[in-house]
Amino acid sequence: MTNISGTQSTAKLQKTLGLWHIIIIGLAYIQPMTLFDTFGLVSEESHYHVPTSYIIALIAILFTSISYGHMIRRYPSSGSAYTYAQKSIHPNVGFMVGWSSWLDYLLSPMVNIILAVIYLEALFPEVNHWVWVVALTAFMTGVNLRGARFVANFNGLIVLIQLAVIAYFTWMVYSLLAGGINADGTLANAKYQLWSLEPFWNEMTALGPLITGATLLCFSFTGFDSLSSLAEETKETEKTLPKAIFLTALIAGIIFIISTYFMQIYFPNDPKTYFEDVAATQPDILQAVGGVAFKTVVLYFAIVTVMASGISAHAGVSRLMYVMGRDGVINKKIFGHISPKSYTPVYNILIVGAVALTAGFMDLDIVISMISFGALTAFTFVNLSVISRYALRDGRTKSIKDILSFVVIPLLGFLSIFAMWLEIEDTALKFGLWWAMFGILYLGYKTKGFKHPAPQHNEFDDTH
Repeated sequence: MTNISGTQSTAKLQKTLGLWHIIIIGLAYIQPMTLFDTFGLVSEESHYHVPTSYIIALIAILFTSISYGHMIRRYPSSGSAYTYAQKSIHPNVGFMVGWSSWLDYLLSPMVNIILAVIYLEALFPEVNHWVWVVALTAFMTGVNLRGARFVANFNGLIVLIQLAVIAYFTWMVYSLLAGGINADGTLANAKYQLWSLEPFWNEMTALGPLITGATLLCFSFTGFDSLSSLAEETKETEKTLPKAIFLTALIAGIIFIISTYFMQIYFPNDPKTYFEDVAATQPDILQAVGGVAFKTVVLYFAIVTVMASGISAHAGVSRLMYVMGRDGVINKKIFGHISPKSYTPVYNILIVGAVALTAGFMDLDIVISMISFGALTAFTFVNLSVISRYALRDGRTKSIKDILSFVVIPLLGFLSIFAMWLEIEDTALKFGLWWAMFGILYLGYKTKGFKHPAPQHNEFDDTH
């Protein structure tokens, strides 16, 4: 590999992560406990068929995860969608995908800081919120400075506790249902019965509401894609990382489907009859099933889970910035630097931490809407990159297997993501387009009026 910092340093990212390290980081980013927050809204939108909407969302995400796998095998780089579009479509397209992806990756740690501060302010209203912003940002940055393996080990415990909470909660719901009790009082005359297909489909089910619910739930899976940014720190990258990305999405989907199956039976009717705010149902669900003490303990733990997600997001964006810096599309001396002591992109980690400090000024809804633009851009172009690289450039369309792998599946992934573009908020679209415009202006400056393609790191042989 060529010099990556533009200086005397030849330090590189180290391959220290195995399959389960990657899956743990992905699950920490996804935050399985978010199913409690989204249940009410999706139950309303899907006409009380949340598990079916999760199945539809999972299928759409798995198509895209397969596309990520194909591209990782060809380009095992931490640049993720940026590198895939750069190498498979055009360097300038790759730059714009990377630029747009910053809205997803760079702001994701900030979202988790904001959420953690909201929880902490509710518990300790007398403490100034800037104390929490600074303390949480410093902690998140410090963990990432220790290296990717330390991030995985820290998140491992958090993910295991999340899964234990979900398993215990699901067991409590099952026990209540087995005893003939639901949120309405009795299960005897309820519309949904235990061990029934009714929560998935009945004679009143319509496909439209299910797809609307699935569109909302697709964002519950965002985070699996960030694992591709750990390519240069993964052992046997081409074998391990595609499997880890697919399994992360699949494991999360199975957890969501099983848990919401029992939740849908327990809360069978209009969620407004059970919850004060259908867009934030976690406290009401926890109290209805486990009581006040259970709710309090889990909400305390929720602070830790959002920090674990923030740490994973922080790790992902710092690697994307590193690859763009190594390519020279942004300052190589700063963004392309790897610390020879910790083997981490230390400057990038500090920059992301500085951006996260602005969480004290930001509104949660605005930040989340901006993130959706970056995530959908990355998903879209990963699917298109598979078609461009394998089907068009390499001509791999001569067998049914190749057509399925490199045309049909990525096309289905693209169409699934296109459906989500139709549901994106106006605020996200407008801000995203403004952000893209600034990216085009910068790219024009960098390429001297588009006379040359955006610079790139010639790490892969594309002659075959």
